[in-house]
Order: sequence, then structure tokens, then C-alpha cells
Amino acid sequence: MATTLHPETLALHAGQTPDPATGSRAVPIHQTTSYQFRDTDHATKLFSLQEFGFIYTRLMNPTTDVFERRVSELDGGVGALAVASGQAAISLSLLNIARAGDEIVAADNLYGGTYNLLHYTLPRLGVKVSFVPSNDIEALQKAINPRVKAVFAESIGNPKLDVADLRAIAEVAHAAGVPFVLDNTVSPYLLRPFEHGVDIAVKALGNIAYIIKARVTLLRDLGPALSPFNSFQGPAARDAPLPGCPRSCRAVSSCVVWCCRRPCPRCSSACATA
Repeated sequence: MATTLHPETLALHAGQTPDPATGSRAVPIHQTTSYQFRDTDHATKLFSLQEFGFIYTRLMNPTTDVFERRVSELDGGVGALAVASGQAAISLSLLNIARAGDEIVAADNLYGGTYNLLHYTLPRLGVKVSFVPSNDIEALQKAINPRVKAVFAESIGNPKLDVADLRAIAEVAHAAGVPFVLDNTVSPYLLRPFEHGVDIAVKALGNIAYIIKARVTLLRDLGPALSPFNSFQGPAARDAPLPGCPRSCRAVSSCVVWCCRRPCPRCSSACATA
């Protein structure tokens, strides 16, 4: 019988098998660029993708592998690809789908850096991006044409702070036969995107073939690899905040309820949703 682990446990231990020789609990930093092969046949199988394993740290690293597995399990995905920045993650997630002549439809409530990437840089590569008002499902449906390869949105708009209707967006995208790519800007404790129809989440990716393609083409050719030390910092940084997330959520919820019960300065009445 499979055991379902709590997010706090996943944040501390997911993706890691303690070192069999020493029993060390901390994730080791594999500060290496290259790896030994058992023999030439082993090397041939690795380079021809007949067998999974470590070839070169630009592609895979044992420390980064722990980070990827942990993020994937927290989000409920099947795998992940760690890169050097969030902007690199968004770039690879879309370029892994679209090429020159293709189109992407995106919500208009995006972080400024993401908007610049989609509005200025991708068109220079031949990928047209159309923007629709966030959560305007009818406008989204009308914007999708046969050249569209993906729908892109943020879980919570930055800085608009509106919450995306993930299920409705996913239904429109899937009806058109295209994936829904989400920048999951909130904690996986608060939102596990794949449970709401998302196909690809920037932080954790949802299809193993998609991940392999991104790793052995875009990551290999463009090189936005995450360093082993920064991969180590990823799990370490997640160890502390996530277990405290429920308490933070309860505190925020209490503040919201308190505010809703206070008289409104405009109409001198309490919030109807209190």
C-alpha cells in the first residue's frame, strides 16, 4: 500500500536517498563537471539516450537531480528540469513547444520580465504571442487558432494579484488540443497545479517526454544550467519555510476575517463575506 507523504515531509526528504556509505542526511554538493563511464558501451548508451545517467553537469548533476525530484514531488508532477533562473525556465518551457511560425496565447497580467520576453524577444525568434485579458475565457477561446501551440498564464498575476481560473483555462486549451503552461508563482503547499488541469508548470514539469526533450536539446544547446551549489541551496531553502506555511496561512486568514468584520470606511457596514 502506497504511503502519501505530507508536503512538510516532501520538502525535507523527497528525491533523496541518504548516502549508503556514510548515512549522511544532508544533500551532498557534487561540484563536478564530468563523470566516469563503466566502459565504452556504457558511454554509448548514455549519449544515445538508451540509458539514463550522468553525462555532463550542464545536462544533469546528482545534486540538481535531488532538487528536481523534490520540486516535482511537491507539485505532483512526474519530473522537473532545473535551470539557472525563472526567466530561463519560462523561455525553455515555451521554446520546447513553439518554433518559428507558431503562436502562443498569454494572459495580460504577467510579471514585467515575462511580458518583455513574450512581447519582444519571442517574436524576434518567429513566435507570435497574443495577449488576452486575464480570466476572460471567451477572449481566450477566440484567440486560439490552428497555429497556437500553448496557452500561458500565471497562477497569481504579478502585480495585479488576480487568481487564474485554472480549470476553465485548462478546459479551453485542451478543447483546442494545446497544453496549458502555468507560471506557478505560489507555494506548492498552496497550489498543486496538475490537480487543476495544468499540463506544464514553471517550477515542475508534467510530462516526462517533454522534460527529456527540453534537457537534451534546449538545456544542452543554450546552456542555462543551474550550478550544483545553487541546486544544494534549493532543497536547503525549502526545508525551513514550507513547514511554517500552514501557520502563515492561518495568520493571514485570521487577518482577512478580522478586516471583513470591520465597518467599511465607504459604506460603514461590514463585508458581506465575513
